[in-house]
Amino acid sequence: MAPRVFIDGHIGTTGLRIRDWLVGRSDLEVFELPEERRKDTAARRDALASSDLAVLCLPDDAAREAVALAQGTRARILDASSAHRVTPGWVFGLPELAPEQRAAIAGASRVSNAGCWASATILLLRPLVDAGLVPRDAPITLHGLSGYSGGGKELIAKWEDPAGGLLTHVYEAPYALDRVHKHAPEMTRWSGLAHEPQFSPAVGPFRCGMRLQIPLHATLLAHGVSGKSIWEALHSRYRGEPFVRVLPIVEPLGADDRAFDPRACNDTNRIELRVLPHPSGHVLLMAVLDNLGKGAAGVAIQNLNLMLGLPEARGLPA
Repeated sequence: MAPRVFIDGHIGTTGLRIRDWLVGRSDLEVFELPEERRKDTAARRDALASSDLAVLCLPDDAAREAVALAQGTRARILDASSAHRVTPGWVFGLPELAPEQRAAIAGASRVSNAGCWASATILLLRPLVDAGLVPRDAPITLHGLSGYSGGGKELIAKWEDPAGGLLTHVYEAPYALDRVHKHAPEMTRWSGLAHEPQFSPAVGPFRCGMRLQIPLHATLLAHGVSGKSIWEALHSRYRGEPFVRVLPIVEPLGADDRAFDPRACNDTNRIELRVLPHPSGHVLLMAVLDNLGKGAAGVAIQNLNLMLGLPEARGLPA
């Protein structure tokens, strides 16, 4: 029999994308509760108990409630919220994190899906920290630009409201300047950093797509560390990965105004990593991904496939 997969929270942006990408899979039995019962505690408990794997696409508090409801059942949990990303006993759901991560995900009963900003940060920095190219205690700054779907239905409605005129916005709109971003703990822990990075996220007038930039000042880098050696470390780490592409260094960079389109990976599970050396010795790291693809639903399906013993890339556009 095909494994039963329950999507709890299927009407949210991540849940909808997961469901869309699982449509037509004959190797899974995907189900969700009807609208009138999706908040019914008894119905949710029964659905969790009858599933082989439950995918939680819920706000953090509701995800914690679902985990409590699943206690004592056979259900394995894949949580797409940020509630458990640094919680002891949970496996972090980013298969490319480290060589042993896939086995850990495959054998886990509780997996916390990586966040979009965190995935980009970790995939750029973790190999460099592990190799000693970037010190663990380096003061790291991040600048991110995302499509407005990253904020869920409320932000989508705000940006797409004709009365607001935001879709004709001619510059990015910074946010979370007055608070610690909820992805900061996982960025710090799973990148291997000793200190929380300074993160300045922003939203742009497009629905999907994401670009993260990490400037590395020359004084942060050990003697002899260059853009080339950083590129080689990333290329070596991700060689053969189906969804991580380390793009070649282009020298001179030139003036292609469309080179860094945050929408370049939309509708795929691909993330593209770049290393951009500067003549002064500074290095700019960059990642582009679909915030609802590799940043959310795509990596969730990678984790789902691993947890159920299925080919990791099944059903995922590269």
